[in-house]
Amino acid sequence: METLLQWLSLNADNAHFIVFGLLILAGFSLPISEEIMLIASGVLASSVIPDHTPHLFIAVFLGCYFSDWIAYWLGRVCGKKLYNISWLPFSLNEKRVEKLSIFYAKHGFLTLLIGRFIPFGVRNGIFMTAGVSKMHFGKFAITDAIGCLFFSLLLFMLAYSFGKNYEGLCMLINQSNIVIFIAFVICSAFGLVYLWQKKKRVVEKPVVEIEPTL
Repeated sequence: METLLQWLSLNADNAHFIVFGLLILAGFSLPISEEIMLIASGVLASSVIPDHTPHLFIAVFLGCYFSDWIAYWLGRVCGKKLYNISWLPFSLNEKRVEKLSIFYAKHGFLTLLIGRFIPFGVRNGIFMTAGVSKMHFGKFAITDAIGCLFFSLLLFMLAYSFGKNYEGLCMLINQSNIVIFIAFVICSAFGLVYLWQKKKRVVEKPVVEIEPTL
């Protein structure tokens, strides 16, 4: 993280282009952490190049967003061929795609929102699954944009707040996964409440008896 910050600081004028490019590469499942890029951009914006704050946020947001598009279209175009690629961080198989497809069909927005907070390749795997299962791209793009904006704002603003405090920054870097986990739990809780309410409405729905006609 410290090396990345030093490198971006030396190339401050082009930092937003560099961050955007690295995030685009992450869409191909290269080992580039969106969380680290968001935190690094927030730190740069608060302590090194505050005048470039809008540029950096736009770069990380669009980088994360278009990275998701790449993962989606890899799944859409390659389809079941991805099942045979062993180096993907999130292994795809027919059973897993079928299960996620059902979740997409019933709870599209919640699936994408919750999935965004799961790092270590799972995030890209979920987006690839959306493509493999032929989820409508317009629906994917809209729901993912909302989740991506929330996710990007959360980490970027946290990093921006801690950026001038070295001890606070170290704590943020070490506990970034905890922040993501807490957000994941909150999203999951909302999802469970939504499912419970939906199930309750179905149970309480009166059954209309149809009398047989002669």
